[in-house]
Amino acid sequence: MRLDRYLSQVTELSRSESRQMIRAGRVSVDGLAIAQPAHQVDSRAQIHLDERLLDRPMPRYYMVNKPAGVVCATRDPSHRTILELLGLSRPKTLHIAGRLDIDATGLVLVTDDGQWSHRITSPGRSCGKTYLVTLKYPLQEAQAATLRQGVSLRNENKPTRPAELHQLGETQLTLTITEGRYHQVKRMFAAVGNRVVGLHRQAIGPLTLDECLSAGDYRVLTQNEIDSF
Repeated sequence: MRLDRYLSQVTELSRSESRQMIRAGRVSVDGLAIAQPAHQVDSRAQIHLDERLLDRPMPRYYMVNKPAGVVCATRDPSHRTILELLGLSRPKTLHIAGRLDIDATGLVLVTDDGQWSHRITSPGRSCGKTYLVTLKYPLQEAQAATLRQGVSLRNENKPTRPAELHQLGETQLTLTITEGRYHQVKRMFAAVGNRVVGLHRQAIGPLTLDECLSAGDYRVLTQNEIDSF
């Protein structure tokens, strides 16, 4: 990793401020002053800023109950973002593992561990996501059958993977899918002639949204929850 990037990740400094600090000779790596921002460092390096040892923080893992109107983005000019909602320190190192549309609610995972989030979001992992879906029209048997087999989406050649459905009422059901295509759930129901009017994610893989979390709240994941992926 570049030294300026490392510095910006473990401090409150921006990348440009980190480069200024390095060029000013205020940063050392393993006892040697380094003036090149692009200098490569690894996790074993002893890095000091003004003679203060910088320890790489431990990875962070959060469960968020996303409310409607908040976007799953690191920045947005028009809407409040998940990271703004959390208000955590060093937000620039965090990212979202499993996004939701602005009007959707429910479970979102936030972390700065790239390898961990890859195990969740990589298409090859087939990590299931379970949603509580509310429809505008009663779900027909033929519609459910098509969704369970895999449905062709508009402007896409490859049908979706088979979905798991459990009907709770005429217009409400739980749906589990193992893909993350653009607006996938809404497009799936549109493809069979229905319309989603409410979408709430209940689970990602083995992890279920904590019932104690109100909309907009978050908590740190337990070690068992982290290891479950």
